[in-house]
Amino acid sequence: MKKFENFCRALNNLEIGANLPEPLNIAEKTGIIALFEICFEQTWKVLKEILELHGLNPEKIASPRKILSLAYGAGILSNEEIWLEILQTRTILIHTYDAEKSTETISKIRTEYLAEFKNLKEILLQDWLIENET
Repeated sequence: MKKFENFCRALNNLEIGANLPEPLNIAEKTGIIALFEICFEQTWKVLKEILELHGLNPEKIASPRKILSLAYGAGILSNEEIWLEILQTRTILIHTYDAEKSTETISKIRTEYLAEFKNLKEILLQDWLIENET
């Protein structure tokens, strides 16, 4: 499944960025934020496709917030609150640049968000990918 492969590549890149040693220079900080944004985009797109494959998105809803809600309702996501926080963080970052928010986000990526993305990957691999689609 192409979207899952894209998600995995984006997640791998985010993990590499998140593990860069401190202190981070401005290019590294900017890169980590960009990798986070890309990883989130790939996340909601793979969730949309998986929901559709399983008949759980019959209306072909395409907004990230609705997809996250459907994925939570289907049991793919276990913590809707953290995913809505990730969505909100991504939205703020793509519309404004705030050095303090970027630093805070990098900390959140390292302490919370990366683990959520990795957990999602394992859940998708174990329970949601249709074998002939992988």
